[in-house]
Amino acid sequence: MGAQWGDEGKGKVVDLLSLDADLVCRCQGGNNAGHTVVVDAVEYDFHLLPSGVINHHATSFIGNGVVIHLPGLFEEAEKNLKKGPVFNFHQAVDGIQEQQRQLQAGKNLGTTKKGIGPAYASKASRTGLRICDLLADFDEFSKKPCRGPPKKILVEGANAALLDIDFGTYPFVTSSNCTVGGVCTGLGIPPHYIGKVYGVVKAYTTRVGVGTFPTEQDNEIGELLQSRGHEYGVTTGRKRRCGWLDLVLVKYAHMINGFSALAVTKLDILDAFAEIKVGVEYHLDEKRIPYFPANQELLNKVAVEYKTLPGWQCSTEEARSFSDLPPQAQGYIRFIEAYLDVPVKWIGVGKSRKSIIKLF
Repeated sequence: MGAQWGDEGKGKVVDLLSLDADLVCRCQGGNNAGHTVVVDAVEYDFHLLPSGVINHHATSFIGNGVVIHLPGLFEEAEKNLKKGPVFNFHQAVDGIQEQQRQLQAGKNLGTTKKGIGPAYASKASRTGLRICDLLADFDEFSKKPCRGPPKKILVEGANAALLDIDFGTYPFVTSSNCTVGGVCTGLGIPPHYIGKVYGVVKAYTTRVGVGTFPTEQDNEIGELLQSRGHEYGVTTGRKRRCGWLDLVLVKYAHMINGFSALAVTKLDILDAFAEIKVGVEYHLDEKRIPYFPANQELLNKVAVEYKTLPGWQCSTEEARSFSDLPPQAQGYIRFIEAYLDVPVKWIGVGKSRKSIIKLF
């Protein structure tokens, strides 16, 4: 599950874990999600297909909680072979609604204009179409992947905790539950079957579009993070806003999801910094607040208290074990673990499958 505002590198982690899975599933969202996986120097972009589809030993499964733009699904499948559904009117409605919000004193939400919100609105008003409504003969679905002997099921969360329709930074959120509860409703899985919940955290913070961003660095630091991290949206191509790691935000995501362990990605992007700041407390009216504000007006007013940690200013891209990392980089990971009281299981130091350090 994404622990920030998306773009944490979930696809890469899913690709790695899918090697040991029987089923790889998407449970929510639509083609507003964008996951990039690099295997053998070939880059794959996924929007609707689970990132684990590259593993031919696992069955890929798109659950009932996903809204599907059918032309986009077929186009994505064809493109990647070479190297209630969302219809075109949903995308048109999404674009028109966003234009209307912009005219209302600039109150646009930063939507991807993929029709996701209108598709979920059609579902809620019970006027949408389901896949089963489009298929007269269900024989093609007679092979039930969840029947038979026990199987290892890997669920790939799209978007992220702070974009959740209920628990995110509303109204600048997506239209589905992209926290762990969406696994149950989006796949029909009983809660007691959920085992490990892994949170994916970028070593810094990014956000696409508008909305509050307490640790944003609208300066040279943010520009350096953006350029080193190639921070452009996979789905929209929009430039991502960048800032320091916000552990207050990640701790809130942990409260909602109950992470068993974390994957910290893109640590190598911090290689260039002499010192690195981490957001550790929020203050309102010069007083510490021990919670993540749900109200956007309050969140806009918070002042962030930072912990400054030493940088390492050397490349981590060739590190393949924790001991290969510079002491300062090791200290950065240990600081995250201590603050959140959650162990870090994986560390990403590059784009390829090989560029992941497994700690345990």
